[in-house]
Amino acid sequence: MDLLSDPIRPTLRRLTGPVVVGLLAMFSFSLADTFFVSLLGELPLAAISFTFPVTFALISLTIGLSIATSALVAHAVGRSDQERASRVATTALVLTLVAVGLLALIGALVQDPLFRAMGASGAILSLIHDYMNWWFAGCVLLALPMVGNAVFRARGDTRLPSLFMLVGGLVNIVLDPLLIFGVGPLPRLEMAGAAIASVISWLVGSLLVLVMLKRRQLLAPLSRVSRELLRRLLAIAVPASAANMLTPLAMAVLTAMVAQHGPLAVAAFGVNSRIETMATVLILALSMSLPPLVAQNHAAGLGYRAAEGYNQAIRFVLWWQALVYLLLALVSPLIAQAFASSSDGQALVQQVLLILPLCYGAQGVIILSNSTLNALQRPATALLASVARFFLLVIPGAWLGSHWFGLTGLFAGMVVGTLLMALLSWQICRRLFNTSEGLA
Repeated sequence: MDLLSDPIRPTLRRLTGPVVVGLLAMFSFSLADTFFVSLLGELPLAAISFTFPVTFALISLTIGLSIATSALVAHAVGRSDQERASRVATTALVLTLVAVGLLALIGALVQDPLFRAMGASGAILSLIHDYMNWWFAGCVLLALPMVGNAVFRARGDTRLPSLFMLVGGLVNIVLDPLLIFGVGPLPRLEMAGAAIASVISWLVGSLLVLVMLKRRQLLAPLSRVSRELLRRLLAIAVPASAANMLTPLAMAVLTAMVAQHGPLAVAAFGVNSRIETMATVLILALSMSLPPLVAQNHAAGLGYRAAEGYNQAIRFVLWWQALVYLLLALVSPLIAQAFASSSDGQALVQQVLLILPLCYGAQGVIILSNSTLNALQRPATALLASVARFFLLVIPGAWLGSHWFGLTGLFAGMVVGTLLMALLSWQICRRLFNTSEGLA
């Protein structure tokens, strides 16, 4: 498909469809991972909920590197410079290996004070150790295919990355019950088993992506890695990663606030985090398929096509997420029964799922706006928007809501802050597209 000339709506549909399939597979397996852990009891479920902000911090770094890779590869393709696109891909993979490896090492060394600061202690902290020791050891294998897949998407190929995610997810869901509960000669590893299953699935994904990049001649020799490309990647990746890392940082603060209401509240909040990834899968898919279209058309001087792609994506997610909320409201009692064994736990899960999904559409506007800003190589603007979102609106709103109305007010404050930020993000992108300077 030609991102520079094909009709925008069908092009976005063809780009996004395979990504949705891959993400649904990956997230459903992640949800299954949480489900299998929940069968071990509510303490293991609370423990894995505590890990989410930390694991997402490393994933956020990788997302930032993926954003930079996609922007620069798509820009080079838009200018018909295939050799530079290959050099960017190789440089990005080397940078990923070094950066994620160092951050994982630091995380492993400081995990005790980190999780204690979030409110974990005693038996929950021990369960977190069982999971995170393996997760830190293998997370580089999670990062490599994410950045490699960004190379394919930047070139307009979303089918292969989706296939890779599907295969990796299948490996994970098959291994989960075998390693968590112990089947046949396999030992019962519980929390450690969940992490080991993930690491093995990441290894499979890494091998698939690297082999296919090499086979399609999309990588340059290691000798072509250059300081200039490293600087260009870092110029986008650092603020993009910082913006993405604000999410787990804010989640850590919010988790600590929720923890003041007890372990069951943390468990319910963690269930929403997993449900959210499934419920917002189209948003995430569009955030991966929209940037190549925006970046290639921007590089080719077709700014009006980039703007139209953004506007169509925003309109779609607002309608879609309204439908998703109605569906979640209907099935929330069933979800609560699946993830919580006690009546109190079920009530909290249902409460969370009736409040927080109200802002899923607004989250879509924010995510697509930030991905568009990064595609236009405006990562600093995206970073400032993320800072405003969490530390001027969402967290203060949650604190005020908790102070006045307890746990229900905390969740409602998060919703209000997200809605306000969505309006601001839309205004920023609209003004940028309406100025010739923004698309220069």
